[in-house]
Amino acid sequence: MAGYAFVLGLLLFVLVWLGARERAAAPAAQPVQPAAAQPAFDPLPGPAPAGAATPLPAYDTGARLVEEPAPAPPPMPGDAAPVLPPSIEPVPATPVAVQPARRLPDQPPPRYPAGALRRGESGTVVVQVEVGTDGHPASIRIERNSGSRDLDRAAVEAVARWRFEPARDAAGQPVPGSVSVPIDFKAQ
Repeated sequence: MAGYAFVLGLLLFVLVWLGARERAAAPAAQPVQPAAAQPAFDPLPGPAPAGAATPLPAYDTGARLVEEPAPAPPPMPGDAAPVLPPSIEPVPATPVAVQPARRLPDQPPPRYPAGALRRGESGTVVVQVEVGTDGHPASIRIERNSGSRDLDRAAVEAVARWRFEPARDAAGQPVPGSVSVPIDFKAQ
């Protein structure tokens, strides 16, 4: 089969090569037309006399020099809290959760993936859930995987549908929090 392909390729090469030779040997059917006349341009001005200044147009780029104050030296051990200049506002402290977030009871269990069940895969997935103040998962990541991609994916999909009791601060107000949720998959 490879021999046929080689012969066919060689035959095509010879045909193309012969066609190119015939086209090169044939006289041109049409005479070459002269290029269209180039449009006339005004000549460039001559050099300016020595010492003559040509005014340049003024451009406003909007750039301005801004001087920033030097950074404050780092505090020494034993110093009191640094005094901030009046132009810098302190960042409000993140509320501290007194009561951690927790999973609400009666959440639907994750479905056991059929492929993982056929292969007899089992394991425990630990999922880290960032819970928003509304009790919905804000972000989900796998803290410890089970060794099976299907089981890990099923755990994340289930936790995404769950609802949680948000963490609470000292005043009892909901605050963002996180919770680790272990999910066991056991093939039977």
